[in-house]
Amino acid sequence: MADDDSDDRAFFSDALSEIPISTSIEEFSNGVDLMSFLLNKENKIPDVIFLDLKMPMMDGFECLSDIRDLDSLKNIPVVIYSTSFHQKDVDRLKEMGATLYLKKPSSFNQLKTLLHKCLSYLAQKSPEKAILESQFLISI
Repeated sequence: MADDDSDDRAFFSDALSEIPISTSIEEFSNGVDLMSFLLNKENKIPDVIFLDLKMPMMDGFECLSDIRDLDSLKNIPVVIYSTSFHQKDVDRLKEMGATLYLKKPSSFNQLKTLLHKCLSYLAQKSPEKAILESQFLISI
């Protein structure tokens, strides 16, 4: 999970710990640290990456581009996790290979529900066949 807002990271991590899916999380405050972790062969490749768009040093667009350019990382699902939602950005992210777009909700219970839906969706063998209906979780 890469997000420059420490409160958002804590909110996300707390919500993740309360859903009925076994998970572990690595947190990063910027894209440079995320990419450094992903490129270190000693680290386990994550099952999914949650990526904020607006971060210092390396934003979410740059991270997504780098992830999709590397053979060892290109198949990892990348979920964009952002407060903003602009159709132009969503279209661009889809073209770049983002898997889902998760708009940051304001309530803890909404976030728990969205994370459960998101991870359940990604765990399916054929996620492209799943239908997600939520104002916050968008299949792109």
